[in-house]
Amino acid sequence: MSQMRRTLPFATPPQLVILDFDGVVADSELLSNTLLAEFLSSEGLPTTVEQAMARYMGRRWADNQARIRADFDRPLDDGFFDRYHAFVGPRMRSDVIAVPHVVSFIAANREHRFCVASSSSPGWLDHGTDKFGLRPHLGANLFSATAVARGKPAPDIFLHAANQMGIEPHECVVIEDSPAGIEGAVAAGMVALGFLGGAHVDDGFGARLTAAGAAGLASNYREVAHAIGMRAPAQPDQG
Repeated sequence: MSQMRRTLPFATPPQLVILDFDGVVADSELLSNTLLAEFLSSEGLPTTVEQAMARYMGRRWADNQARIRADFDRPLDDGFFDRYHAFVGPRMRSDVIAVPHVVSFIAANREHRFCVASSSSPGWLDHGTDKFGLRPHLGANLFSATAVARGKPAPDIFLHAANQMGIEPHECVVIEDSPAGIEGAVAAGMVALGFLGGAHVDDGFGARLTAAGAAGLASNYREVAHAIGMRAPAQPDQG
């Protein structure tokens, strides 16, 4: 196959579909950023949901701690992470739901290869994968940026995922909902499709993903399927 970058829509499916997790598989971004804004504000670091999404969405927690310190020009004490985890963890685990039709989309294309490349922790990826019934389709192909040197917008997690799956970067498409993720996918030499199907997406969101380098935009998994030459979900997900 030529290494020339393919353009959307694809005539034939890519060798590997790399899914971001939060906002692409789990409809979690609005919930997580609402809780993050509440937590930071309770710590004397006033933050709105919109500010949380603009500053921290799509990035590793370790990187976000450094950004929080810089944004507020103050150190974070040793118990900061533990308080954050205790504040958001139970709500996230109980309240998170899947993005509409992601399960039926992956099931409809089970002969193709999928994996996850996310800034989230391995435990969170496992929780959502099992909760949404995606384990038979994704197996252990869940790659967390905790395993690489640099988080998004660096390309490290995408290159790591492709390497683990045995696929060349130019044969991959990345489904991403954050500017940081889009930038990382493009830097990895992959086609990035901006996803607008999460509850957190507002009117200007697509423009931000396009500015970050998205080759196209999809508002739902039917549009994803059309863009990358795969079958559309046959029916809505159950539950």
